[in-house]
Amino acid sequence: MAIQRMDNVLIVVDDLEAVIAFFVELGMELEGKGPLEGRWAERVIGLEDVRQDVAMLRVPDGHGRIELAKFHRPRAISPEPKDAPANTLGIRRVMFAVDDIDDVIARLRAHGAELVGEVEQYENVYRLCYVRGPEGIIVGLAEQLN
Repeated sequence: MAIQRMDNVLIVVDDLEAVIAFFVELGMELEGKGPLEGRWAERVIGLEDVRQDVAMLRVPDGHGRIELAKFHRPRAISPEPKDAPANTLGIRRVMFAVDDIDDVIARLRAHGAELVGEVEQYENVYRLCYVRGPEGIIVGLAEQLN
């Protein structure tokens, strides 16, 4: 067997606490948080003199996680442009299924989130939108319709 499951997605951030609060408000659960350094980590990620703080958050059903990393050494590199559009190469967003898209948007706005476009309905199947949260992180929201 080649793959057992998708374990997590890493997002490098500058304000770890703000991004944790954003994802907790979304409904994720903080599994743990702490420092990460040492030769083994340096060998895995291919950087030297690494010192970082990491946090692991999981979705309520336990089948997906997001790892957040704040690098103290070496310093994180900022992408350009800061708020890259949806057609920029690389990972652009993480999508979550939600019960009530309007409620989730309202709660995330308290954490500085803004709609990227608009809330749209895809046929009679989903209501969808992209939200830009702290540090330009884009989260997709999908509410399944009955």
